[in-house]
Amino acid sequence: MTLDVAQLYDALASRDPRFDGVFFVGVTSTGIYCRPICPAKTPKPANCRFFDNAEAAEKANFRPCLRCRPELAPGTAPVDDAHRIAALVAQRIDEGMLDDGAGLERVATHFGWSSRQIRRIVQRELGVSPIELVLTRRLLLAKQLLTETALPVTQVAHASGFASLRRFNDAFAKRYGMPPTRLRRATDGLAGRAAAQATLRLQLAYRPPFDWEGLLDFLGARVLAGVELVEDGSYSRTVGLGGHSGWVRVRHAPRQRALLVELPHALTPVLPALLGRLRHLFDLSARPDLIAGRLAQDPRLAAAVARNPGLRVPGAFDGFELAVRAVLGQQVTVKAATTLAGRFVEAFGEPVATPHPGLERLAPTPARVAAASADEIARLGIVQSRAGGILALASELASGRLRLEAGAPPDEAIERLVALPGIGRWTAQYVAMRALRWPDAFPREDVALRNRLGGISAAEAGAMSEAWRPWRSYAVLHLWREADPVRGSGAGQRRATGSSARRLQST
Repeated sequence: MTLDVAQLYDALASRDPRFDGVFFVGVTSTGIYCRPICPAKTPKPANCRFFDNAEAAEKANFRPCLRCRPELAPGTAPVDDAHRIAALVAQRIDEGMLDDGAGLERVATHFGWSSRQIRRIVQRELGVSPIELVLTRRLLLAKQLLTETALPVTQVAHASGFASLRRFNDAFAKRYGMPPTRLRRATDGLAGRAAAQATLRLQLAYRPPFDWEGLLDFLGARVLAGVELVEDGSYSRTVGLGGHSGWVRVRHAPRQRALLVELPHALTPVLPALLGRLRHLFDLSARPDLIAGRLAQDPRLAAAVARNPGLRVPGAFDGFELAVRAVLGQQVTVKAATTLAGRFVEAFGEPVATPHPGLERLAPTPARVAAASADEIARLGIVQSRAGGILALASELASGRLRLEAGAPPDEAIERLVALPGIGRWTAQYVAMRALRWPDAFPREDVALRNRLGGISAAEAGAMSEAWRPWRSYAVLHLWREADPVRGSGAGQRRATGSSARRLQST
């Protein structure tokens, strides 16, 4: 946190939504902690304690406010290694990797760190131990489910990661000084309606401004037929996680400064992991104020930043899915790549039943594709070199030698990608930008970027981009948007190998 106490109090008094999720305030006179946008009366400065995150506030024995609901606050964008590791530990907690005594060791091994280093990083960056982080995140998700849904309390306990109802009740009472049923009374009127509903509806908050239309344009130009749909201002897709399958639909609710997520009850057991993937896909942890402030300092980007407030870098719901789409899109048009991707899904994606026409397949998994042959992939109309690249990519991911997920070390992943047949630097940087959520990726070979910057060389583009760090991924999206203002989908360009022709890069 770079603001001093006086500046933090000014931000609290102004209720500026740009500070939502940047800090939390504990009020000593009530024992409650709030978001800076809380509608309650602003407390006196002497009664305020400021915290970087909800975990630190709860460790100091403050309870979450029932009005502003800290569990809905958007997160912060990690940019350095320590922040990224801490954020990844929190993500692995959501995915259930710390459910047993060996969980922390497993997470440490996954990152290539020792458990002692993990504990030290989490304590330093978040102010709490990994176990305290686990408990806070589970309780905040439970509070959201108790408040926004009519799920039975037992299902709430399991969906938020507790092994038993007894443990859930005990943790909730000790932390918040009340039984979970007290929150449930407020939603008792929903019970009758919820009994007839087959879906859950939850909110995912963001920090405004938020360019939802531009994000949908980008995703809509790249949908995987059978897996994704972009229509009527919403995004829908099939979901296969942890042995559970279903679908999810996401709409924009600008008045609430949130995305509204609808999903079937069948996905409740994997809810934390699902919500985490959606946060990455829609870049909900971005700090548009910091990003725009940095990029607008460069005259070459200032106008684009002003024209596209709240621009986000679209993430990936699944790293393998995104990487395959990127490989298929090399040096072909958007339409051609979409056709190939649809064939790929039809050949290797498992069927799934949903109530939505057009959503009937799960995205192919690395294990399924790794078991295929290059000839099987090539028969779909995919050139042999790319078929071999996709097969090698699937094998690397299935074996665990390569990780394409939010926060994975970008340099390591990029080098492993370019070592695979048929995958070059452009594609590796693009995958880092979207699948790894790396905010500083920069595909300097991209012809559209270089043309927008005056027809310069790749080396010159790389040197010029140093001024945009650590937000070069956002600069790329701004430049792509400017290169394709009609569609606004950010299509870049590459130089076709062995030819002077240039084609739209569909990824």
